[in-house]
This record gives sequence, structure tokens and C-alpha cells, in this order.
Amino acid sequence: MRLHRPLSDHVRGFRDLHGTNLALWVGLGFFALYIASVCMGAKQMMAVLALTVLVCLATVSLRMTVLSCTVWLLIAGTSPEMWLGDLVPGTSNTITAIVKVVGLGLVGICILRYGLVFDLLNPGIAFALMFVIGLAHGLWPGLTTDDSLRTLIGSAAPFAFSFSRLSRRWCASIIQATMWIPTLIIVFGCLLAAAHLRPLLAADEGGSVRLAGSTHPAFLAVYAMTGAYAALVELYRTGRTRYLMIFGLNALILLATGSRSPLACEVMTAGVAFVALRSRSFTLRKRVLPMLLGLFALPVLLALSATTDSLRLLTMLSGHATNLSGRDVIWPFFEAAWDQSPWFGWGVGTGKEVVDPNSMTAKLLGTTAAHNEYLRIGVEGGYVGLGLLAGFMALWCWWWSRRLASTDKVIMRLVMLGVAIECITDNMLIAAPASILFTWMSAVFARGGFEQQPVTGAAAPDRVLSGQLSRRLPALAVPRLSRS
Repeated sequence: MRLHRPLSDHVRGFRDLHGTNLALWVGLGFFALYIASVCMGAKQMMAVLALTVLVCLATVSLRMTVLSCTVWLLIAGTSPEMWLGDLVPGTSNTITAIVKVVGLGLVGICILRYGLVFDLLNPGIAFALMFVIGLAHGLWPGLTTDDSLRTLIGSAAPFAFSFSRLSRRWCASIIQATMWIPTLIIVFGCLLAAAHLRPLLAADEGGSVRLAGSTHPAFLAVYAMTGAYAALVELYRTGRTRYLMIFGLNALILLATGSRSPLACEVMTAGVAFVALRSRSFTLRKRVLPMLLGLFALPVLLALSATTDSLRLLTMLSGHATNLSGRDVIWPFFEAAWDQSPWFGWGVGTGKEVVDPNSMTAKLLGTTAAHNEYLRIGVEGGYVGLGLLAGFMALWCWWWSRRLASTDKVIMRLVMLGVAIECITDNMLIAAPASILFTWMSAVFARGGFEQQPVTGAAAPDRVLSGQLSRRLPALAVPRLSRS
């Protein structure tokens, strides 16, 4: 029988065989390339320098995969396209693209180290099918193939980690980091505000104040919602008080952002879990106090909303928060575009082209986004694309959650239901917070697979196989994968 070892085994075997000689030859090769580029010109020299930096970063990431992915997740959570875009005007889109490309590079490193997963139900495949259908049908006037391809990459990137086998340490690190991203945003936002680089608070269209940190209040709301979900899953798994405190902290941050849809989804998910979900670790006795605090806080907030509307949260509770995002103004543009091609849409990326960025509508609202993913997907893929994406997302969540612990399974399916609801009023799938949300979901799903393994402490199925082979067939000297 022919044995197929993962690519990471071959990489480690090659590294162990050649060791220092390999590093020496690679270094000499880059030095020779750099000397040649100096003779050719400044552009070639900069390209070689950039390539050298990328190779060095890739090497470090391969050696410290867990740390590299965690640092990327935290940096992406602070929304560098906003605070760094303020320092270097006009670079917001470029920074967004760099963050996603770095994430895809880390996915490739994870695949190289841990192995590939043929995730045939990944929602990214639905976007790829929509891209092909759009090319066959014909793209929206003004939308190029390159623009559509870039949007495809950005749309599929949040789900990319699901194509890689992941280690236990990777999953644990990503889950823990997800809980603390909102707090990091607030702390970093305070530093930016102290340096007079970016305000900590932001005013909405009605003049009410919202908490923003280093990002946008709507983005912070999704980060806080995701952090609360992560803490809720761990709370029901372990019953530890610190996860309850982290859940409460993220809930307070979400309240301070004044975002309605994320708040409603979190209340729905947590409410169902607190009332109806059984857990041996987080018993009913431990739930009484937080439930009472939530019930007593509601009338206090309602009383405050009757006296002032300076805070976005109080404006919502008072009933005065209507049409704060201009959805009734921008939705007709997307409805009209969808009506022109109802079944197949106009290709991935059309959502950015429906409203002219230089039009009075875009300048008045400050955005060209639909704030409704069903409308955007309808414009880009029609009924066929909408059905594909909804089907892939539902099947993806069902397939990977079926092997989770009972509490994890219920909460993760409630989370996906909340995502479906929030897509009605928010840009859930194309905005930067989607990368954090679905990377965390991939980590939870992967951890569930490890818990089904009979061998404790295995980093991946490859490690179990290679360990068994090395014990039974020592002559093969199959290298084991590391725990990270």
C-alpha cells in the first residue's frame, strides 16, 4: 500500500536533511539576486527587497504559525484601513486588500503546515460559482473582469481558513483572541484619541453619540457581537466566571455602539441559550444573577431614553432612531438593478457599482453599500446566486456543527441564524468584520473535530497517522507534526 504523507512532512524532512546548507544557499541566492537588481535599476531593487521581506515573513510564519495568525487577527480587528487610512489618506482600499491578502497567505501557510481540507460546502465556492455565472451572463456596465475577480477574492477570503486543517493550539488562540478584540479596539482608540489622531466617539446622522474606538461604530458592534458569541460558547463549555465577565464586557461595548441589528441578534442568541439550553457546567443557578441584571437594566435605560437622546442607544429605545443609515434612499437603486436581471444578476462586484461614488446620493450617505446582503447578492447573482449562497452557508454550518458538543452545536447554529437575520440590514459578508467572525467559526468547527478524535492531544489527523507509522514502521522515519 502506498502511503501519502502531508506536504508539511516533506517540508520538515527536507529541512532536517539539509539544515544550515539550505539556509546558506538561499541566502546566497537572494544576495546574488539583489546585486543583479541593483545593476538593473531602482524598481527591480525594490521588487527584490519586497520579495525578500515576504520570504522572511513567510518563513517566520511557518515556524510560528499560531502566533502569526493570532497577531493578524488582532491587527485586522483594529481596522487599520480606518486609523491608518487617516494617517495616509487615500490608502483605505489598499490597506483593506493587504489585510485580506495577508490572511490568505496565512491560510496557505496553515495548509502547508497542517494539511488541506476539501471543504466542498464552503460558502466561498458559492461566490466562485456566482463569478463564473456573471462572466457567462455578462457583467454590469462599467464593471471589469479584474474588479469582479478582486471582489470574489475579498468575498471568499473570510471563509478560507476552513480549507485548512488546524491545530488545537491554533483554535484555542484564535478563540481567545476573538473575545478580546473589542477591548483592544477601545484601548487602541483611547491612545489614538489621546494623540489627536482619531476620535473615540462618533456622531451619527441624527447627532447622537456612538462608541467607535479605532474603527467604525458599526464594525465595532459586529466585533463585540462576535466576542460575546465566543465568550458564550466557552461559558457553556466550562462554566467559568471569567467568560461570563467577558460576555458582559462585550455586551456593554455593543450597547455603547448603538447598533440595532447586532444587538438584537446577540439578545436573541443569548436569550435562547440562557433560557432553554442545558449545560452541566453553566447551571441554572449560575444564570439567575446575569438574567436579573439584564431585566433590571432595561427599565433604567427606558427611563433615561425618555429624558435624553444624546446617546445612540437611548435614541433607539425612545423610538426616534428611524432611517439613520439612509437605507430607504439607497435600496431603490439596488432593487432597480436586480429587476433588470432577476435570475442571474450582473456578476460579483456589481454592488460597488450600482451607486456612483461621485453622485449626490453617495456623498450624502457617505457610502455606496446596500446595507442589505440579500439585495447585494440579488444584484450580483440573482435568485440563482442568492439560493446558492444561502444553501452553501446553511449546509456549511450544519455539516461542521454536527460533530460539536451539544451546547456548541446549538449556539453555533443560532449564530448562523443571527447572521442570516443581520444580513437584512447590514453588510455582513463583504465588510472587514466578516473575516473575524468566520475565522472564529472555523476555529470552533475545527476544535470540534479534535474532540471526536480517539487520540488525546493530536494536532491534526496527520499527526495521529504519522505517529502510528513511526511506532510500527521505524524504518520509514516519518516525521511527526508539531503541536503548533
